[in-house]
Amino acid sequence: MSLLQQPEEKKPDFEPVTAKEELIGQIKEFVWETVKVVVFSLAIIIPIRYFLIQPFYVKGASMEPNFFDHEYLVIDEISYRLGEVKRGDVVVFKYPNDPRQYFIKRVIGLPGETIQIKDGKIFIINKDRPEGLLLNESGYLPNTHTQGQVDVELAPGEYYVLGDNRASSLDSRVFGPISDPAIIGRAWVRGWPFSRLQVFNTPSYQ
Repeated sequence: MSLLQQPEEKKPDFEPVTAKEELIGQIKEFVWETVKVVVFSLAIIIPIRYFLIQPFYVKGASMEPNFFDHEYLVIDEISYRLGEVKRGDVVVFKYPNDPRQYFIKRVIGLPGETIQIKDGKIFIINKDRPEGLLLNESGYLPNTHTQGQVDVELAPGEYYVLGDNRASSLDSRVFGPISDPAIIGRAWVRGWPFSRLQVFNTPSYQ
């Protein structure tokens, strides 16, 4: 007599997941998604912060009446990698006597030019105007009087910079021209205070 075999009990296709295991899985997924977001954000922010733009905090009164103490600016770092520094640009640069400090001034003289300051006025001598050009800054500094007696010829890669507040500014009249590698970028946007929000353009001279 043959024995009848009981059919084997079929095992389920999946193991049941406990509530604890499900919670751990959700936490792992959340952590992984967070890591991806952070890495992706840093991959975007770091190049922008170090190679394109960066914030700058104005300290002092040397650029009044156009820039005031405690204002926050956005500095454009990319323009000078693609183009040239222009007269009238407001630039942030490393202080020649202490590169750990950053100054903000306006570009007055360009490489190869001779800059003269006399009787409160600025004269630019270059190949286009060998007889000299009286710099008209009325567009951003009405009734300007620039103190000092200066006669300096700029070498290639050198710029002459002045503060807008000519009576109270440590600038090229004191520490001389600045070099191209010292320039960080140009003032692009005033972000704070909101009441003075502004995008800056290079002034034109007549």
